[in-house]
Amino acid sequence: MNITAIGSNTAFLNLPITNSPALSQGGDVSGQSFGTVLKSFAQSTVNALQASEQTAISAIQNNGSIQNAVMATMEAEQSLQATLAIRDKVVSAFLEISRMQI
Repeated sequence: MNITAIGSNTAFLNLPITNSPALSQGGDVSGQSFGTVLKSFAQSTVNALQASEQTAISAIQNNGSIQNAVMATMEAEQSLQATLAIRDKVVSAFLEISRMQI
């Protein structure tokens, strides 16, 4: 059985984004640019999704635990929901700024 990860060939997953230890540990991100923080957060989400896919594939192939696959999937879902919430707030802030009178 040949199973490949979803989105493993997409260009988005190959972006040169660096991880931020401060973000992954919930620490202070002062001194970093806003773009760097967002890139780090996006990369950690992509990493969680890829890990979840690999864990699920291992479980399907009887090389791993179903419980581990479910836990990894739930962690990836939480990470994705947080990323989407941040994206929505950024878009909302941009729209609010664009409506300001000069």
